[in-house]
Amino acid sequence: MGQRGRKQGSIGVKSKAKLLSIATDEFATNGFHETKISNIVKKAGVTQPTFYLYFHSKEAIFQELVSHFRTKLTDLTKESRLESGLDVNTLPGRIAVGLSAIFHFLNEDHQLTKIGFFISTEADDIKSQIADLIASNLVSEQKDGYFRKDIDMRIVADGLVGVIERLTVTSLFKGLKKPDELAREIVDLFLYGLQNQ
Repeated sequence: MGQRGRKQGSIGVKSKAKLLSIATDEFATNGFHETKISNIVKKAGVTQPTFYLYFHSKEAIFQELVSHFRTKLTDLTKESRLESGLDVNTLPGRIAVGLSAIFHFLNEDHQLTKIGFFISTEADDIKSQIADLIASNLVSEQKDGYFRKDIDMRIVADGLVGVIERLTVTSLFKGLKKPDELAREIVDLFLYGLQNQ
């Protein structure tokens, strides 16, 4: 490939990235139905034909954003599973690391999180998928002896997703807590409860 082809390729990557960034803001601010392709291209400084080089419709660009959100959140959830044979004294810190990574991702782009967690028609499905993965992680960790055997891990997983969803809006997005702080406090609550020790 010649110098000209490489340059056009990098320009194309930048144009697509700019369109995705602007679309994220537009969808999060205005919702899917009120967002217009004409506004996206105007703010991105490109033409509508340029938009259609990358996305065949408004639905396609929205779906790419939702898919990116789902994939990243799913990967982080899978990565948070504790391996066998850990020293139990390290569990709180290890769990907090995985949870913190999820909060960091949710905090990186508030607008994308709004789309994936709240606006998209797939939001409930995404949260259910994450709860399923967390439950699977917890059951494996329970079998490894890290957690009590008498706890229904499905309830814990659903509760954890609810806590993540709510605290993202009330604490993380408002800047009241940092991702690492939230993770540590949630781990403390879930592992040790509310009672004085």
